[in-house]
Amino acid sequence: MDMDITTPALLFPAISLLMLAYTNRFLGLAAVIRTLHAEYLKAPDTRYVRQIQSLRRRIMLTRTMQFWGVFSLLLCTVCMFVLFEGLSWLGKLFFVASMIAMIISLLVSLWEIHLSVDALQFHLKDIEHAEEEKPFKVL
Repeated sequence: MDMDITTPALLFPAISLLMLAYTNRFLGLAAVIRTLHAEYLKAPDTRYVRQIQSLRRRIMLTRTMQFWGVFSLLLCTVCMFVLFEGLSWLGKLFFVASMIAMIISLLVSLWEIHLSVDALQFHLKDIEHAEEEKPFKVL
């Protein structure tokens, strides 16, 4: 298979959009952490401990997603440079490495999404539990 410089260039928009999504994810987590911190300072509660553990895990996963995404972009850029220099076999090697890094980034993203859904389920259960404990109103 012949590969020219346009092949890895096709990944640039995808990687850029993915990095934007990862950055937005990070900013969303940061906002939640800051809000949780302020709430905890106002009224310390043991319920926050489980949320803190989940958020800590998710922020580390987001950092890992970003690392592998940036690494994929770097490998893709090196691939283009190597192809520009006429080293097709080396360009293919860097392109494959770039795709592997992107796959790792996406798999970590799936894991983080799973944890995010679990966290939301926890909140929903907490609300449902509070509603069940309310006394019935007599009409």
